[in-house]
Amino acid sequence: MLRTSPIRVLGERDYPEVCALLDRDPVGNVFVASRLRVAGLDPARLGAEVWGYIEDEAITALCYAGANLIPVNAGPEAIRHFANRARWQGRRCSSIVGPIPAVTDLWRRLRPYWGPARAIRARQPVMATSQEPAVPADPLVRRVRLDELGILLPASIAMFTEEVGLPPDVGDGGLLYRARVEELIRMGRAFARIEDGRVVFKAEIGAVTPRACQIQGVWVHPELRGRGHAVAGMAAVVRYALAEFAPVVTLYVNDFNAPARAVYRKVGFEEIGEVMSILF
Repeated sequence: MLRTSPIRVLGERDYPEVCALLDRDPVGNVFVASRLRVAGLDPARLGAEVWGYIEDEAITALCYAGANLIPVNAGPEAIRHFANRARWQGRRCSSIVGPIPAVTDLWRRLRPYWGPARAIRARQPVMATSQEPAVPADPLVRRVRLDELGILLPASIAMFTEEVGLPPDVGDGGLLYRARVEELIRMGRAFARIEDGRVVFKAEIGAVTPRACQIQGVWVHPELRGRGHAVAGMAAVVRYALAEFAPVVTLYVNDFNAPARAVYRKVGFEEIGEVMSILF
């Protein structure tokens, strides 16, 4: 007797049901929801597949399978099936990111086949705020102009390399990463303080939905750290985010990055959860 798999690749007809599932946790699911709002569920447009776990003809869990592998609302049985599909398909992602129990279980099942991870970020606090910043904002932090891409890009590469441990231009010479930075500038979601052709502080709003947005890429020039640029700069970006993008601003940070966590708390962020990342 043939058994029907409870996993299938979702398509446009599933969009309303998927959105309803993502809306159960609009902050935790902001990245996936943001991607789907832009590209829908067509894998060709999305550049990824979204797998659905089906129970009693309803979609109860998801797994975003693109550059990141991201389980959503996935319990042990859904994780087991997602892991089987990921193993069968082969590793195409550069990271696994999501709630700690789900990612722990997923990685336990995939590690024998995908080999050792390059790095494991076992606990990354998720922080959020819906309030005006508790500290003064830097008035010199502004949107980056498109003609300043050549100024912002080296800072973005430095941030990525410092955070991930590898430069983003491995493989394709940085074409995809450059295109992403340029896209954020064009969308008005890249912010920086630039002085004498040098980035002092920068951050981007990487994911946006009507209910939440996510700040990423926070960076201060190494020679200028410890002078308050991060606190004032983040306050400025949060003000932009609340005024123009969404009522809740979120981000996640490594638990060992005590200076960054202190900065975010000063601005008004509170810890609301935690995620785990496996980096390849």
